[in-house]
Parts: sequence; structure tokens; C-alpha cells
Amino acid sequence: MPIWLYEVSPPVAALIMIVFIECTALIGLVLVRRQLIPRLHYDDGANDAVSGTVQAIGVFYGITVGLIAVGVWNTSSNASELVSKEAASIGALYSDVSGYPSPLREELRAKLREYTMFVIEQAWPAQKRGEGQKITHGIWIVHDFQQKLQSFQPANVSQSILHAETLKAYNTFLEYRRLRVDAVGGGLSNVMWAVIWVGAAISIGIAYFFNIPDIKLHAILVVLMGGFLAMVLFMIIINDKPFYGYVSISSDPYKLILERVIDVSK
Repeated sequence: MPIWLYEVSPPVAALIMIVFIECTALIGLVLVRRQLIPRLHYDDGANDAVSGTVQAIGVFYGITVGLIAVGVWNTSSNASELVSKEAASIGALYSDVSGYPSPLREELRAKLREYTMFVIEQAWPAQKRGEGQKITHGIWIVHDFQQKLQSFQPANVSQSILHAETLKAYNTFLEYRRLRVDAVGGGLSNVMWAVIWVGAAISIGIAYFFNIPDIKLHAILVVLMGGFLAMVLFMIIINDKPFYGYVSISSDPYKLILERVIDVSK
């Protein structure tokens, strides 16, 4: 799938998909009716044979594309949920470190704020450009935070309990962060896209062999099939890369934590 298609607005992407598939389908119809159909011998049962083939291919292709569409939608939904969980874990960790003695408390809170700002201002724009895996500054922020946190020695039972809870919250945050970073480069493989496009071509192409004398009626049927396939493929594209392009997951959960948890407690 051309990467630039993810970078345009949804209406433009939908229009491009519809126009491309419809024009290709109609050109194919004209070529088949002029060059191939006259060389074939049709009888009264030809349409029944073609109709059965269309139904068989349509069922298998519909199931395949349907499963892919559901999988892509689930991936996009899970990515959005993962972002919310990471942001929430930052807020929980910030609340926990607020119970540490000064000056460690201020240092840990400053590191969490630095990390949140990094995600909003650097990591997210890089993800939308497809460069999320190249931004490594967040690793060093997390590393510095971990060193400061692990250097703390509890002086009493209450501090020991607080430290244990904070380490647990930190591990949760680290897990969500790693999952989000790993998910940044996700998307359908080239093999899957090849299956989708070849299947679409076969699904439309088989309809060319209906014995319909009126080319206008034949064209209408092909256009309807092509339009439906275009919208299904458009839906897959919109949800294929949740962190990339024009339609990508927002960084609003991090902004919310920054505004309502981190900056409020200053």
C-alpha cells in the first residue's frame, strides 16, 4: 500500500480509493468485452456458471477481508487503549513519588514531567511521520528516573511500603511504554496487502464474464462491486497504522495527565 495514502485526509483517501478502483474496473470491463468475450462461446447456462463462481469467490474473499478488517480494527482499538493506560500509569506513578522526601521527590517528579513533555512534543510527531523507532531520548529519561528511584533507601516501614508500591507502579508504566513503542511500527504485511489486492482484482474480474448485452447495465454492476470493495479497503487503510499518518491516535491522554495531575501539583 502506498505510504502517502496514510498521510492525506480521510475524505481525500476515500475519493482516491474509489476513483482508482472504479476506473481500473471499468477499463478492465471494456478491454475484456472487446478483446476476450468475442472469442468465447456462451450458451444458456453461462451466466449460471459465472454466478456460481462469483458467489464462491465472493464468500471466501469476503470472509478473508472481513477477518482482516476486524483484526485491523482491534489493533487500532488496542493501541488507543494502550496509550490511555500508559498515560494513566504516568499519573499514578507521579502520585506515588509525591510521597518521597525532598529533594528526591522533586527530582522524580521533574523526570516524569520531562518524559510526558517528550512524548507530547517529540515522540508523537515522530510517530506520525513514521520515525517513532528512531527517537531514543525517552529511554534515557526513563533510565535516569529508574536510577534515582532505585537509589532510595527507606528509613521506616511507611517508606518501605511506599517504595514497594512505587516500584510496582514503575514496572507497570515500563510495561505499557514498551508495548506502545513496539506497536508504533505495526501494520499489515506486504503479503497481506497482496492477498487483499489480488483477491479484489479476481472478485471484480470474474464479473466481467457475465453475458449481459447492455454494456451500461454491466458497467453499473461492476461499479457497484468496485465501490463496495473500495470502501472496505478504505476502512482497512484508516485503521492499519494507528500511530502513523493523518488519522492517528492522539496524544490527548498525556496532555490530560500533564494538565490535571502533573502541572496542578506544582
